[in-house]
Amino acid sequence: MKPKNQRLTLALLAVVAVIAAALLALSALKDQAAYFYTPSDAAKAHLQPGAAVRLGGMVEKGSLRHLPDGVSITFAVTDNAASVPVRFKGIVPALFREGSGVVADGRFDASGQFLAETILAKHDERYMPPEIAGAMHKSESLKK
Repeated sequence: MKPKNQRLTLALLAVVAVIAAALLALSALKDQAAYFYTPSDAAKAHLQPGAAVRLGGMVEKGSLRHLPDGVSITFAVTDNAASVPVRFKGIVPALFREGSGVVADGRFDASGQFLAETILAKHDERYMPPEIAGAMHKSESLKK
């Protein structure tokens, strides 16, 4: 085989190897990807139960309940246009409270309740993640 053909063959094999590696990485990360939704977006999207989702908004005032087992809580996340019931089992961040911003990673069940696996709370009283701030501003302007 001529050197020119060898280089062409090697270049082709390298391209195929890179594509194969990219496909393997995408398939491995598919279950780890979580898309961000506000409660209004989640209601419109009709999400499949069990799909990984990141839900963000504000903890609705008066919705926080501690369950008898001592480690589970229920609360509602709102964007002032829609509300989603959330259930979480574990220790919540110190800054987590009613009226504060929250981002929860988890999945919806068949009944429409969000089963949170991780809860992230905002770090001070003025901070709000840009996605939540933009989505809440959009939902407030739609209400007018």
